[in-house]
Amino acid sequence: MRGALGEQRGGLRPLVRGFEAVPGPGRSSSSWPGEATWRTRTRGGPAWRGRRHRGRRPSTAFLAILLQQFRQGGALPRGQGRAQVAQRPSRRPDQTLGHPGGSVDDEPQPGERMPGVSERPTPAPSSGTQGDTGGSEAALLGPAQVRDLAARLGIRPTKQWGQNFVIDKGTVRRIVRAADVGTGDVVLEVGPGLGSLTLGLLPQVRQVTAVEIDPALAAQLPATVAEHAPDLSDRLQVVQADALRVTALPDPQPTALVANLPYNVAVPVVLHLLATVPTLRSVLVMVQLEVAERLAAAPGSRVYGVPSVKAAWYADVTGAGRIGRSVFWPAPNVDSGLVRMVRRDPPEVSATREQVFACVDAAFAQRRKTLRAALAGWAGSAAQAEAYLRAAGVDPRARGEVLTVTDFARIAEAAGQRPSPPS
Repeated sequence: MRGALGEQRGGLRPLVRGFEAVPGPGRSSSSWPGEATWRTRTRGGPAWRGRRHRGRRPSTAFLAILLQQFRQGGALPRGQGRAQVAQRPSRRPDQTLGHPGGSVDDEPQPGERMPGVSERPTPAPSSGTQGDTGGSEAALLGPAQVRDLAARLGIRPTKQWGQNFVIDKGTVRRIVRAADVGTGDVVLEVGPGLGSLTLGLLPQVRQVTAVEIDPALAAQLPATVAEHAPDLSDRLQVVQADALRVTALPDPQPTALVANLPYNVAVPVVLHLLATVPTLRSVLVMVQLEVAERLAAAPGSRVYGVPSVKAAWYADVTGAGRIGRSVFWPAPNVDSGLVRMVRRDPPEVSATREQVFACVDAAFAQRRKTLRAALAGWAGSAAQAEAYLRAAGVDPRARGEVLTVTDFARIAEAAGQRPSPPS
């Protein structure tokens, strides 16, 4: 055993009161306790007095009970032990421990910590964000509920729409905490799926506007909320639409975007909504880990590129943590990452967003070339590109990967203000 029961041979003896490792025939007293003959010496008369169980280790659950009794300063009462272990429900195959985000299914019962497994306390809700319902924990969907609901609806997750449903309650809580939303916020959720994250958000915020492309899932979501959080049904409105085609949303207008985004459209969706919904003040999205790293990358980074610069036009962007693949059903082939954005004003230049983004696209289309060469097609010639770069105070020999969004904005502004150099 490792962890709470120790790693060294004979490590049980100082930790579990009432157990003594007695060497079996032909074995030395230094043998690993699991290879010795076990007997109990429980205070007050052991339930197993006189019995010997050769070549067999006691179960992990039984040792956990003994360890718990030891920590409480007592021993197992007569007749407990095996009977207590037998009553403990077995863990289903879809329940795992120790993966990122916490436990996959129901929370451990008090005092049920297992040896070798670190204890993870249930996180408390953020200060000032708790809604008026006390049952937000119970409302969350576990893996069995997600699969049962999908089976009942005849839904098979599709790669076309990037459907990977969150089945881990700990991950849902983590996303809600990281989003830092409160009772005054209206949250825009894209791709709510079967409602795992929706149920986590509803108790914390004023309203959730869920945009779902799948007609079957869009129709089911209100029923799921009514079943698991009936007092919160009036806080949900569902829009059945493609988020990339949304140009307007029903009132009240959203103040925060919180979503588990499909991998294949994550960046376009975020940029489109930041451009289309000016009331969005913050963003917390879960995306493919590589995409998360690109969005949050700083100039000079190996992964700094077009998504990094365009996201920085709208907001300050930071990474908010890594999420393991085991929290999804079906499990994707890659890990995920959380990205947080806080809206800020774009650079103060006369160039439009479209003009700046065109310059960015050109610079990274040939990212290993100098800006003088990479921007030649965009500017009309290498000489024109150099003139614009010098006017913006940018070294023509530099590469796009070292420029900030403000640098690109100044280049685009210079291109709109300066006449073409003589041929």
